[in-house]
Amino acid sequence: MKKLTIATRGSQLALWQSNHIKSVLEMQNPGLQVELNVIVTTGDRILDKALSQIGGKGLFLKELEEAMLRGEAQIAVHSLKDVPTELPEGFVLGAITEREDARDALLSEKYENIDALPQGAVVGTSSLRRRMQIETLRPDLVIKDLRGNVDTRIQKLKNGDFDAIILASAGINRLGFGDSVKYIYNISLEEMVPSMGQGALGIEVVNDPEVLEMVARLQDDETMIATTIERDFVDSLNGGCQVPIGVNALVKGDDVSIKVILGLPDGSEIMSESITVKTSEYKTIGRVIGQDMIDKGAKELLHRAEIMAAATPSTL
Repeated sequence: MKKLTIATRGSQLALWQSNHIKSVLEMQNPGLQVELNVIVTTGDRILDKALSQIGGKGLFLKELEEAMLRGEAQIAVHSLKDVPTELPEGFVLGAITEREDARDALLSEKYENIDALPQGAVVGTSSLRRRMQIETLRPDLVIKDLRGNVDTRIQKLKNGDFDAIILASAGINRLGFGDSVKYIYNISLEEMVPSMGQGALGIEVVNDPEVLEMVARLQDDETMIATTIERDFVDSLNGGCQVPIGVNALVKGDDVSIKVILGLPDGSEIMSESITVKTSEYKTIGRVIGQDMIDKGAKELLHRAEIMAAATPSTL
């Protein structure tokens, strides 16, 4: 193969991620020409509604997959947290790259961390998961929906629309936005459990042996172990963007520490668990934890969460 095309969204972060993979692929495969096919997705066009109200993160993938089916690209580079646990027929998650910082970050021009926010401060986030956990930490805060690309969200903060906003630390680091806001507080895993796959990139591939073999070399084994656990947990609950679920697996030598949390968007009811197991259990432990949560009523709680999210679109 002499030429490979990457389907990508046109946001600053999506282009950074795709260009990063382009560089690695060209370095690993001398003579290979990699180009980008930039596509504006439905999720990028509809910015006046909460993501959970218009179909979730799958909106960011659908048009890219359609382009791949038409033969206009062979792979797509995604933030792994946006990739559903089940892909359409004909597509494969060909590689998971080395993880950046998996944590969430609180950005503010006035306040250095969550505790410093005054009562009634307005915090922006488009994530039900983040909302749930902020509501638990600080029920006195006002949470408002925040959509748009990373730079757009930061500009809304600077314009004074919000006292603070919450973004993924990985995106801030990748785009070099660390100095763009006065205060950036990386929220600890004890305070806020990230989304499945957060900080890693997932390479979606058309089911082509030659392309799969090429992409496989992008895989990071430690990240694959951690995110397999996370994705299996979410899959066991049939969860997605429309319900608040956090899960993080952190590999430390032969052990992996796992944190999970789920509940209602307003933080009024929550289930959580933290355990440490051997990494050798990574192929099964995500579903084991998921089933344990199901036995304790997780699916019923998430069903209520979905109803709550649908009933209050202006704030969630």
